Amino acid sequence: MENEQTKNVKNHAKDILHIVLSLLLCSAILYWMYRGFDFERVRNVLFHEMNWTWMLLSFPFGILAQAFRGWRWRQTLEPLGEHSRTSTRVYSIFLSYAASLLVPRIGEFARCGVLNRYDGVSFPKALGTVVSERVVDSLLVLLMAGLTFLWQIPVFMRFFDETGTSLDSIFHRFTTAGWIVTAVCGLAALVLIWLLLRKLSIYNKVKETLHSVWLGIASLRKVKNHMRFILFTLAIWLCYFLHYYLTFFCFDATAGLGVSCALVTFIVGSIAVIVPTPNGAGPWHFAVKTMLVLYGVHETDALYFVLIVHSVQTLLVLALGVFAWLGLSLKPKQVKQKQ
Repeated sequence: MENEQTKNVKNHAKDILHIVLSLLLCSAILYWMYRGFDFERVRNVLFHEMNWTWMLLSFPFGILAQAFRGWRWRQTLEPLGEHSRTSTRVYSIFLSYAASLLVPRIGEFARCGVLNRYDGVSFPKALGTVVSERVVDSLLVLLMAGLTFLWQIPVFMRFFDETGTSLDSIFHRFTTAGWIVTAVCGLAALVLIWLLLRKLSIYNKVKETLHSVWLGIASLRKVKNHMRFILFTLAIWLCYFLHYYLTFFCFDATAGLGVSCALVTFIVGSIAVIVPTPNGAGPWHFAVKTMLVLYGVHETDALYFVLIVHSVQTLLVLALGVFAWLGLSLKPKQVKQKQ
């Protein structure tokens, strides 16, 4: 009993340490980016300079992106004999993103826990389907990244020719602190991958659990309507992109940049959020701001953009999480019938 208690204390201590390190990384990057920044003008930008109509128009796409995830999840659960209510799945997605604001990456486990608690869905099987969905999403992002950067090569070359800029000069303009931030973000991402693999190796010592997780991953092959799954996946990422792209029109500095710039910065930002910080705060700001500057946006305007857009979209994620929590608190649990 004492050993078990000691083990639990150690596990809790590790979890707290991970949270603290995540917050420290996020805070350090944001402090470095916004040191000496005029935050008083942010209020003026918020209430007098930015166009809130476009920001409000972007909200439905942010909500739809998460809802589509809940609707798509049904297709990977059903081949495993697991059934859940649509509202439960959508609520679980809303709640998972909000939970990840507190503890990075905990949302994937939280959404599986919600389905297990309210609809009796097997937690290991649900986790397996989440893994398979993440693999699909990652492959799609990599494909988009490759195609987009190939598409934008002429733009970058023209930029270099017209401005007399070279890659060497860009690297020289990258300050020592900038290189340190990049290196720290990369290291944090590698540490996250190592921790996840380590946890899974411990978690999967139980043969039955390992088998259930594998069934969840393999469920992708047994999806009844592959075309619908593909369409849901494309709809998820199209909504994510529109949720981000429409915010360009909120600011004079970004309104004329076009779809290509939005796509490049969107993909770079999507890759940056791999770094384990709350909602990608810090790495996302740094990556998107850097690319906006490359496209000719003044550094100060780029800093306003990433600060305001990320903050507002994070508040939307939090609001959806509260909405889901209230919805689940009023929702009756569904007892799973034994076969």
